[in-house]
Amino acid sequence: MLLATELERVFLLKDKGQDIRLTDPEPRWSVEAVLNFYANRYPILTTAKISTPIIKDDVVEYRFESVMGTKG
Repeated sequence: MLLATELERVFLLKDKGQDIRLTDPEPRWSVEAVLNFYANRYPILTTAKISTPIIKDDVVEYRFESVMGTKG
């Protein structure tokens, strides 16, 4: 018999040189909705893009990457 389980989603944000692990606020939400949800707390997410998901240690990792460069 084949048994299927839904993998947990984890969202990673690199902010000020450190990785921040964000939990999934609502599994039924799209990844874009989660990005908008966390953008209120992390303004860098307003211009972020979503990377391709990676399955690692039985979780699906999405990485929010800033598209803004640094000046200077």
